Amino acid sequence: MTYTNFTVETDADGIALVTWNMPDRSMNVFTEEVMGELDKIIDQVVADAGIKGAVITSGKETFSGGADLTMLQKMLKLYAKEKAKDADKAAKLLFDNAGRMGALWRKLETSGKPWVSAINGTCMGGAFELSLACHGRVAADSDKVKMALPEVKVGIFPGAGGTQRVPRLADPQSALQMLTSGQTLTPQKAKGMNLIHAVVEPKKLIETAKGMIRNGLKPVQPWDEKGFKLPGGPVYSAAGANLWPPAIAILRRETYGNYPAATAILKCVYEGLLVPFDTGLRIEQRYFTEIMQTREAAAMIRSLFVSLQELNKGARRPEGITDTKFKKIGIIGAGFMGAGIAYVTAKAGIPVVLVDRDQEAADKGKAHSDSLISDQVKKGRAKPEERDKLLSLITPSADYADLAGCDLVVEAVFEDSEVKKATTEKAEAVLKSSSVFASNTSTIPITSLGKNSARPKNFIGIHFFSPVDKMMLVEIIMGKKTGDKALAVAMDFVRAIKKTPIVVNDTRGFYVNRCVLRYMSEAFKMLIEGVPAAMIENAAKAAGMPVGPLALTDETAVDLAQKIMKQTIRDLGEKAVDPRQMALINTMVDSHGRLGRKNTKGFYDYPAKPAKKKLWPGLKDLYPQKAPENVDVEELKLRLLSVIALEAARVMEECIVTDPREADVGSILAFGFAPYTGGALSYIDGIGAKKFVKIAKDLQKKYGAEFKAPKLLIDMAEKGDTFYQRFDPYAKSEEKKAA
Repeated sequence: MTYTNFTVETDADGIALVTWNMPDRSMNVFTEEVMGELDKIIDQVVADAGIKGAVITSGKETFSGGADLTMLQKMLKLYAKEKAKDADKAAKLLFDNAGRMGALWRKLETSGKPWVSAINGTCMGGAFELSLACHGRVAADSDKVKMALPEVKVGIFPGAGGTQRVPRLADPQSALQMLTSGQTLTPQKAKGMNLIHAVVEPKKLIETAKGMIRNGLKPVQPWDEKGFKLPGGPVYSAAGANLWPPAIAILRRETYGNYPAATAILKCVYEGLLVPFDTGLRIEQRYFTEIMQTREAAAMIRSLFVSLQELNKGARRPEGITDTKFKKIGIIGAGFMGAGIAYVTAKAGIPVVLVDRDQEAADKGKAHSDSLISDQVKKGRAKPEERDKLLSLITPSADYADLAGCDLVVEAVFEDSEVKKATTEKAEAVLKSSSVFASNTSTIPITSLGKNSARPKNFIGIHFFSPVDKMMLVEIIMGKKTGDKALAVAMDFVRAIKKTPIVVNDTRGFYVNRCVLRYMSEAFKMLIEGVPAAMIENAAKAAGMPVGPLALTDETAVDLAQKIMKQTIRDLGEKAVDPRQMALINTMVDSHGRLGRKNTKGFYDYPAKPAKKKLWPGLKDLYPQKAPENVDVEELKLRLLSVIALEAARVMEECIVTDPREADVGSILAFGFAPYTGGALSYIDGIGAKKFVKIAKDLQKKYGAEFKAPKLLIDMAEKGDTFYQRFDPYAKSEEKKAA
């Protein structure tokens, strides 16, 4: 029997080797076709008396990335369509679809013949659930092998038996931590948790897997054996009493109840361990069906999986321009940002010239890369030879002539227009005419900087976030004269260094900083109103933000906030900045010398480790304090999220960002906008434009103009539009198909 996605070869010992190798995909994923073929392969193995057992592995470098989540999106669309006709029938359809993969893995593990999973690379989601259903599991001893059930990160949970098999193999505490966090496991960690049986040299992987079958591997799972005992003991036991109450409390502390899927995991495990395995699978299927109907799941699947993948693949890249194969990149400015950009470039295997005013400064910039990669080596996350290779790719220099031959130069010098002008002119003097010049400015409009260029079509903004090695988002800023080729080269570079690009048209603060500054500004306003600082920070975290606005101000520097306010007043006049907020920041910086984390005192005090940061007690003396019971925490949460979402809507109205995918993904990756909402625009879409406009109007009456809904939103409210309808990112591709 032949298959499109698999080959089945039976050896002289009667062991079938099932190799998964999808023809037109770089990574194996579960699709309707793949699952149908696996179903037939299980039947083939069972029916053939000559086959004693089967080993399943991958013909690619990776094992599998799990389910194709676009399949889940289709399932949700079908559910929505059917729900309009018959809600009960739609729920039943969703329930049946949700149980298909789980039923298939159950069929495999009760087939009567032994199966072994030979894991040769990344093994995620449904693929790891398939492996857990196999009677034997062997992983290659390689850095490329990573195992996880990461579904909770996109708003769902392991719904094909993961919540039932993991806690029946591993101790319950480790199982819960893995399931609720989406934790990635190395082969050694997985073996330590009893999730796999052996870790072997890559060359011995298949032979070891076959050996398990030859040596009489039992085709029965532990939980199907009589007398099976749970690794951590029964739920209703002294051990269970010590586990479950703290587990529930910890989850609440970490998620504030914002992630229904994480809560559902606890319920699935708890309830599932009280009943026989097959009943546990039905419980899991029930909760999975419930979670698939939540707003959070739909929004997170769209933004954090589908949209993120599309943007990473270059969804916004201009068509018809040849992909850039970078031979050499130039970075001007070896300070913290420039050095960070050099590091990620070299890490991607691209040669870098790092230029600064003198050799000492340039060498210092390279030393930053040395420090970062050496730390990775120390932690066992990189090998010494990888360190040597990375450092060999960075050439520090004080001579602009060394930029000759660069395909792209990124300028990351001091935020001063004159300094940037001189830098542009010196670089362009030695660059070939086809080279692209990019500025990493965070505040100066790209169009004005482009006037310094002799070739403005090849001048663009590439705005990194700090620290560069950790932040995954990059804003690509289009000046008025920037051409498509410069955009394509910039996107190719961002993708080459494994970051996510979003395209932004030129404006003060671009997209991310405009939203972030609103977030901080609203917190300053709350302080001035007398809201206790701790309530502001806790309300932000309860709303889903990873960092409170005051802590974020400290990270970026309080004196930077002061400089931005002063520059805004110089450019736009006194009315552009709230004088009370200016006075607050001046008091912090000028009167108290509190500059933020960089000088260990800002809105927080930063004592020496291991002590944790604490809010500065002096904050309560700056303004008369409201009694906590007189502060509406829900309203604080609403203000902090809404002020950002409204700014994102204004950015769309002004055509600064034109694709809602970029606004949503950008808001999550850049400053962690409540991921469970799907991003700043999905937050509005989830509430509904009409309801959100009413919320905005109510907040505007109480707190001011920053909550004024833009005309775009008011029009959307009247027409019942969403951002993804109004700015449909797929419309052009659909038009092309129709044509």
